[in-house]
Amino acid sequence: MTDQAKILEIVEVARTTGKIRKGANETTKAIEKGEAKLVVYAADVSPREIIMHLPLLCKDKNVLCVEVSKKEDLGAAAGLAVGTAAVAVVNEGEAKAALQRI
Repeated sequence: MTDQAKILEIVEVARTTGKIRKGANETTKAIEKGEAKLVVYAADVSPREIIMHLPLLCKDKNVLCVEVSKKEDLGAAAGLAVGTAAVAVVNEGEAKAALQRI
């Protein structure tokens, strides 16, 4: 399993057993409030300005930040019928062990 597949699986497990925030705005709020445990954003977001601030914000708040290649894959992992720019895992649920391994 690739790293990207592992990340998407963590998002999926966290969605079903914990809690996630979907979209760049919700993700930003979760980071700023100190709720985010993991932030995943898509590389194919256009315009890039939508997600450019996320890695910097994560670094400031000491939150793990990971890029995946497609917003469609991220959206599917988040349980959406459409792609999403970013997802924040705020409660990892049963994905806690997997999250600690990365």
